[in-house]
Amino acid sequence: MKHRILSLTLLITMALAACQNSNDMEIYKFSVKDRKGNDVSLADYKGKVLLIVNTATRCGFTPQYTELEALYEKYSAKGLEILDFPCNQFGQQAPGTEEEIHQFCQLNYNTKFPQFKKIEVNGDNQSPLFAYLKSQKGFKGFDPNHQIGKILIDMLSKADPNYDKNPDIKWNFTKFLIDRNGNVIERYEPTEDIKVIEKAVEGLL
Repeated sequence: MKHRILSLTLLITMALAACQNSNDMEIYKFSVKDRKGNDVSLADYKGKVLLIVNTATRCGFTPQYTELEALYEKYSAKGLEILDFPCNQFGQQAPGTEEEIHQFCQLNYNTKFPQFKKIEVNGDNQSPLFAYLKSQKGFKGFDPNHQIGKILIDMLSKADPNYDKNPDIKWNFTKFLIDRNGNVIERYEPTEDIKVIEKAVEGLL
């Protein structure tokens, strides 16, 4: 009887572990397109720590490209990848073609991390990847002490008093941190200090 109980316990433990591993690997089922339109499987990034960002080239947060590139140069050799997805949904602040956006980033910020095809992150045409990311981590709130944060809070709350109750991406440079096993660890709104993100990245490498 004791042997049967132990066997049953072992089977349950193995089943739970398999379920957990399946959830961990979910992000690697997604495929995205690089800036030239070629399919890229996120499975190519298995074992890496990922920082996935929706970006724009004419935004008050655009100078964050400098911080992101510095982070990439410091930690890429240790296993960090930053995945850059331009998005024109917020104030039409990512105009131009993928090649124009790429050239802008290289000329102004000397970015070296991979940049992908322009996407939508909310609505009927949203990227399946970002739909998944939002399902894992909802809106965290803007820093009210941040200069742009104050503006966004005022603007978005006037448009929708309940804007903060849904997980939609609210603005450019929202970031999702993924660990080496594919778990979505954290979501960072664009007003988050890069030092907080760096500390979390360090902890996963």
